[in-house]
This record gives sequence, C-alpha cells and structure tokens, in this order.
Amino acid sequence: MSVRALEKPEEVSASEFQSLEEKIYKTIELLKSAREAKTHAERDVKRLREQLHDRDDEFEQMKSQLVTLRKEREEVRSRVEKMLERIDALTAAESEA
Repeated sequence: MSVRALEKPEEVSASEFQSLEEKIYKTIELLKSAREAKTHAERDVKRLREQLHDRDDEFEQMKSQLVTLRKEREEVRSRVEKMLERIDALTAAESEA
C-alpha cells in the first residue's frame, strides 16, 4: 500500500456501495443457479449411464440370442438338405424301376 492510501482512505459513496452490494447478490444468485444446474447435469449423467449399462446388457443378451438362432437355423438347414437328398434318392430309385 502506498503511504497516501494509509493517510486518507477513499470514501465510498452510498450509491457505489449499493451497486457493489447488488453485484454481490447477483453473483450469489448466479452461483446458486450454476450449482443447481450442475446437480441436474450430474443427475442426468447418472441416469444416462444407467440406461447405457442397461442397453449394454440388453445388447449382450440379444447378441447371444442371435448366435443361438443362427445355430438353430444351420441345424434346420442341414436337416432339410438331408430330407431333400433322401427325397431325391427315392425319386431316382422310382424312375429307375
């Protein structure tokens, strides 16, 4: 601090003090709003993470089900091909007789 500041402190007018007070209250309100927004955002993030986790579980279940269905399809295809081969063999045997 300068010697001058120690000798004669600056006087603050009532209007300047009131203006400063208003700025402080506005800052407090902005801080409250920011904290509230942060709380909402954190809640949304938590909810979205839970949904993502649920979707991941559902995806894994569907993937497993798809693998099972593909295996079943291949088994059915193989059985149908064998039946068709037998029918062809029977048809060929009848035409030869």
